[in-house]
Amino acid sequence: MSSHPKPARRVLVVDDHEIVRLGIRQLIATESDLVVCGEAATAEQALDLHRTLHPDLAIVDLSLDTTPGLELVRRFHETTPEMPILVLSMHEEALFAERALRAGARGYIMKKGAIVGMVQALREVLAGRIYVSATAVQGLLTADGDKDSRQGDPLKRLTNRELEVFEMIGRGVSTARIARNLGLSVKTIETYRSNIKQKLNLRDATDLVRLALSHALQI
Repeated sequence: MSSHPKPARRVLVVDDHEIVRLGIRQLIATESDLVVCGEAATAEQALDLHRTLHPDLAIVDLSLDTTPGLELVRRFHETTPEMPILVLSMHEEALFAERALRAGARGYIMKKGAIVGMVQALREVLAGRIYVSATAVQGLLTADGDKDSRQGDPLKRLTNRELEVFEMIGRGVSTARIARNLGLSVKTIETYRSNIKQKLNLRDATDLVRLALSHALQI
């Protein structure tokens, strides 16, 4: 009686940098039980491919061009909560790992460690386990009572939605486009902008854009 090998698990890769998608594709190509079934540069493309390809797993970059990666993670999780999502990001874990997991991701890996840890991370989340670095685990364990860390990094004062709006401002996305991409009203986005300025002690819109742009250039 012959045994048939299990079909390769199908991975959807979402990243707006072609060179990153190429690297992930080449990395996964060395694994017989994994295969890239589709690639997307935007959240819109990713949602279309998700509906048509029905991947077993999605790798999502947080810094997409017009729609935040966290928003895409939320949408994926809402439609197919059984599909594991691995977040790949240049953002520091201290600021984003917990947010990604709360949005529905099963794992978080920094791009600088992806070559070494990517395949292990994929296998962990496909097996139903959570994958984050030891540093992120420690941060998650102390996050609730760590007031000092919130004071140390002003961006930690922002809610997930405020942080998404802040990052889109830094990428030059207009208020109207932010509202459209997030499915919110322009008035709501203006309220978020006001809240961000207050929490970050910014005087006006110019200071907000300057700080958001500076943040975007660091990632």
